[in-house]
Amino acid sequence: MKNIVLIGMPGTGKSVVGRALAQRLDYTFVDVDDLIVEKTGKTLPEILRTQGLEAFLAIEEQVGQSLECSNTVVATGGSMVLSEKAMEHLRSNGVAVWLETPLSRIDSRMPQDLVDRGIAAPAGLTIREIYCQREPLYARYADLIVASREGEDDTARMVEEVMRTVGVAL
Repeated sequence: MKNIVLIGMPGTGKSVVGRALAQRLDYTFVDVDDLIVEKTGKTLPEILRTQGLEAFLAIEEQVGQSLECSNTVVATGGSMVLSEKAMEHLRSNGVAVWLETPLSRIDSRMPQDLVDRGIAAPAGLTIREIYCQREPLYARYADLIVASREGEDDTARMVEEVMRTVGVAL
């Protein structure tokens, strides 16, 4: 069985939807952000503030490239799509599902200081600018696109339904 790799902007609910989806399918759940914290012993904002953006992206890429699992729902960080190597590895044994979320909903969930949320982006960029930069990458790597819903259970059910409809074995 393949993994389900959730991609999308920060604030789309990849982690909460991923947990709900894993429970629905009796899969394991892995949050790449948690793996980064485990590996470094630092929070995402701490890494970004003390080591910088490039170091964070290198750590995220290494974690993404080294992830070996099956029957797992993987919630990636929003910046994982910036690493072609990591995305190709994750997709080699998984189906990438882009949780597409309206920019207005994402924006309403973000703090003023994006580093506080652990968002890996050059200083000074707005959520809109980050979205515009990453949207083509989400589209490039997505095997399926699912419009996120208000509730994580509804979104998880929608992901499952779309996958079954297109014939992805679960």
